[in-house]
Amino acid sequence: MSSTVHRTCPLCEAVCGLTLTLDDGGHVTSVRGDKEDPFSKGFICPKGASLGKLDEDPDRLSGPLVREGDLWREVGWDEAFAAVEQGLGQVVARHGRQSTGIYLGNPSAHTMAGALYGAPLIRALGTRNVFSASTADQMPKHVASGLMFGHPLTIAVPDLDRTDFLLMLGANPLESNGSLCTAPDFPGRLKALRARGGKLVVVDPRRTRTANLADEHLFVRPGTDAYLLFGLVHTLFAEELTRLSGPVNGLDQVREAAKHFPPDVVARRTGVPAQVIVRLARELAGARTAAVYARIGTCTAEFGTLAQWLVDVLNVLTGNLDRPGGAMFPMPATESAGRRRPYTVGRWRSRVRGLPEANGELPVATFADEIETPGDGQIRFLVTVAGNPVLSAPHGDRLGRALSGLDFMVSVDPYLNETTKHAHVILPPPRVLQAGHYDFALLGFAVRNYARYSPPALPLDGQPSEAQILARLTLIASGLDGDLDEFLIGQLLGKAVETPGSGVEGRDAAELRAALDGRTGAELRLDLMLRLGPYGEWAGRGDLSLRKLLDHPHGLDLGPLRPRLPEVLRTASGLVELAPPQIVEDVERLRARLEEEPPEVVLIGRRHLRSNNSWMHNVGALVSGSNTCTLQIHPADVARFGLAGEAVVRSATGELTVPLEPTDTIMPGVVSLPHGWGHAGSAQAVAAAHPGVSANALTDESAIDIPSGNAVFNGVPVSISPTGMITAQ
Repeated sequence: MSSTVHRTCPLCEAVCGLTLTLDDGGHVTSVRGDKEDPFSKGFICPKGASLGKLDEDPDRLSGPLVREGDLWREVGWDEAFAAVEQGLGQVVARHGRQSTGIYLGNPSAHTMAGALYGAPLIRALGTRNVFSASTADQMPKHVASGLMFGHPLTIAVPDLDRTDFLLMLGANPLESNGSLCTAPDFPGRLKALRARGGKLVVVDPRRTRTANLADEHLFVRPGTDAYLLFGLVHTLFAEELTRLSGPVNGLDQVREAAKHFPPDVVARRTGVPAQVIVRLARELAGARTAAVYARIGTCTAEFGTLAQWLVDVLNVLTGNLDRPGGAMFPMPATESAGRRRPYTVGRWRSRVRGLPEANGELPVATFADEIETPGDGQIRFLVTVAGNPVLSAPHGDRLGRALSGLDFMVSVDPYLNETTKHAHVILPPPRVLQAGHYDFALLGFAVRNYARYSPPALPLDGQPSEAQILARLTLIASGLDGDLDEFLIGQLLGKAVETPGSGVEGRDAAELRAALDGRTGAELRLDLMLRLGPYGEWAGRGDLSLRKLLDHPHGLDLGPLRPRLPEVLRTASGLVELAPPQIVEDVERLRARLEEEPPEVVLIGRRHLRSNNSWMHNVGALVSGSNTCTLQIHPADVARFGLAGEAVVRSATGELTVPLEPTDTIMPGVVSLPHGWGHAGSAQAVAAAHPGVSANALTDESAIDIPSGNAVFNGVPVSISPTGMITAQ
């Protein structure tokens, strides 16, 4: 007898609702879009349709593994945790707490456990050696937003459903489903924009699927987005097209900085004609409503923070920040009051290269340095959670070698992969359908306010949940015993009852604790956050709780985005800081590079609709069709370099031999490789049969966006030659 369950897809940032049919054995027999979900309305992509196959992947680990030499032994959970405790204890006794480190991978943002237990685990380790996928992906947006608005998670997203003009740079949501802009059925929303008479302009070195949908596509040289955006800002000032609204500071500094980037000058650097830049600025300023949105292609470039800053400068200058149809600030159901002290970066620096901290973590570009370089603070004990940095971090080959030299490494991961093979202990979380799901992070970037909780669809059958695994590691690292969730609930309640205007000010914390619902510690914490949140029954502005979400399994529509300034600002001035000193200082670096000749050939990445980094390459349906590891190259470059079939791509850090995919959808002088591949010799059968090559064998860990420390993956200088050809090094 079959059963039906409804849950949020956890495989990308679109948070689509799914309807799954399960047989008596708990096997998924069908996956459909949930038509009753008020946000996704039945939309589904190939990743979501493959959730059952991913959930039941036969190569997923079913129990803990302990490595003894080159061999793996499956053990019980108590033995695995005892091995971790012993390994950590020995390292800390010899080398201190600063010899520990942690890496949090991209999937951590897609699980309740990652969101709720990552920070406590970091605090328990007591180390500043914290790394994550954020500095390989999105840190420029966090830094720019933090310095402008006072908090790194106060990110303005395009109001897609109401805007009349959308300028999109370095983003391909028809493949990625959106990023730092949570919008199920992104393609449908863009089509609706055009159907209501709006205009979509896409700026990208490739004519992507998204660009094909647009009214206009502009080719731009990789890594020059900040120049193009500055050209637009210059035009707005020069032609007196600005129409500010809202509380801002630093307008004159922005005006002065923009003087150095007139359209005719930046056109030479970007490849976008000056007259097009001027026209685009006029259209942006003249639209009834408009929004500028830029994503990974701009973040993973040399001037990523400047580009993300200029995105919101343009939203401010055109009067489109914080108004319907412009760029707006979501109000997620679990939002808290947040920090009151002004945001800053560089509170500490990395030991080897002196790179600044941002958001409490160090750049992944210096991860290998901190493992390899002897001295006080050298990482000797490492925890990785749901990440594969050997394939996702710059110069991944070097990082793999570094990991092999650790004294002890523990990985919380369902797979034996290119990174976890270096661990001494692997602790696999249970299947997706055995876990509850709430998108704490992603709903903070949603284009419509919404909430949905998916309880576990299947029992754990004696295995610990991922939350329990991370909680146990936290207790081991802290040297304490007891109930971590009760401790954390007590902390949050204690703070809430002492906070003026919290909704529970002055109430009895024990009484509030007794009122919470939830079968697990994670559910209890979610209920508390919902009740204290902006729609919560304890906030005095609604009745949202875990029970209400359970009573609405398809999710709850909490309404369109609404203006939120100045309430969301956490800057010292209480204003939007248009010219933060840390960002303005970097303008001189941009200006100094303005007249440089671009490299002959540069490498960029690309997204695939059927893939989300390296962890979806072990499902047959997701490594078919166009989801292949090829080098996209313009036919003119194929002829120019005398290529046929495949080519050797060389950079400052390595070389790869790659099959060619000639296409006129990419600019001459630009080549593109997808990321997350490189599975030769993998323990995962499907991935090993479709290995591809790792683009990050070519990326240089010395190249970073300076304000944020984000790694540079786009605009990497490379050379191209036929296979078999010997070149001078």
